[in-house]
Order: sequence, then C-alpha cells, then structure tokens
Amino acid sequence: MGKVEKITRNAKAKVVAADDTETAGPATDRVARRAKRLEKLAKASTVTFTVEPSVRQFMDAQAKAAGMNLTHYMQQMVETHVIQSAPADDALGQRLAAKRHVISEVVARAKKMDEAGKFEDHFILKVVQDIAKDDGFAAQYELASSGGAQAGSRAASRARVSLNQQIGRVIKKAVGARSKRTEGGKIARAQVQDALISTYTLLDKPA
Repeated sequence: MGKVEKITRNAKAKVVAADDTETAGPATDRVARRAKRLEKLAKASTVTFTVEPSVRQFMDAQAKAAGMNLTHYMQQMVETHVIQSAPADDALGQRLAAKRHVISEVVARAKKMDEAGKFEDHFILKVVQDIAKDDGFAAQYELASSGGAQAGSRAASRARVSLNQQIGRVIKKAVGARSKRTEGGKIARAQVQDALISTYTLLDKPA
C-alpha cells in the first residue's frame, strides 16, 4: 500500500501509483475502471475536422498567447459561442458559464498560491481546498459540476469527475508543474475524502 499522508483533519490523501492495481488495492481498481469509462465517453464526444495549415498556425499562436494548448483553446471557443448564443435561461449556457467562472478562479488562485511559495506535491488539493472556502465559488462549482443532470445520478457523477480532471490539468499548467512519478516511473495520484475532488495527480516542478 502506498504512503498515507494526513492533509487536513477531515481529509486524508492516500498516495498510489496510477494503474498499480497489485499494490494499490480495490480503490485504485475503481479509479482505473472509471478512467476507462471516461475515455470511452471522451471518444464518443470527440469531433475531428481539417483546417488549412495557415489556419492551424494562426490558431496555435492564439492558443499559446492565451497560455493554453490548441485543443483546450478551441474547446473554449465553442463553449463561448454556446454561452453567447443560448437564451439567458438555457441550462447548458448557464452550466458552461459557471464552468468558465470556476476554471478562471482556479487558475487565478493557483498562480497566487504558487507566487506565495505554497507549491507542494499535493498542490492541486491545496488549491481546491482553499478556493472551496469561498461561498460564491462553491455555488458556481455546484452548477458547473451538475452536468444538467439530477443530483446523485450517474450522469451528474460523470460531469463532476470530468470537471475535476479539468481543474487538475489547468492548475498544473498554470504553475508550470508536471505530474510526479513514482520510483517505478508511473504517475503518482492521491485519493482523498471530504473534499470537492476525490482523486488527483501529485505535482512537482522541473529543477
């Protein structure tokens, strides 16, 4: 079993190697199965199209200037169109606007905490725990993570996992970090209770 580290009085993170089911136990098996389900959903939602090389170069430059990779930049463009085009009371538009708010706030908080010297292995968890104290953020997170589905449903659970994964990715990129590796070379992840997120990747920074 991986090392157990106390994060807060109400939240304990269990560090495991990603996909190391022989040493991590049933909990990691569930994480692996969930990851496979999410991968299938992602493939079903993927749209592929071709643009001219000059268009690709232009968009690459735009994405770089925004501090994003091209995929996320273009995804944001599509979501922006939905937010601006949907009626004010449209559930999808409201959820996407809430997600945009959540991601922006998370990135800003991550940069602020990093500049204050608070970066550590469990930085993703620390950022989420810190920003979750903000009632306004918590309300927007609930709207963004519902996926328009009934609370407690499988669809709502999938939407929450997807949002949490995106939060982890943007935190890592915002502070120029990389995924921490175990001695065996696998990505180290932690599982935690009593927090907005349940699983996250441990981080470190290049020397």
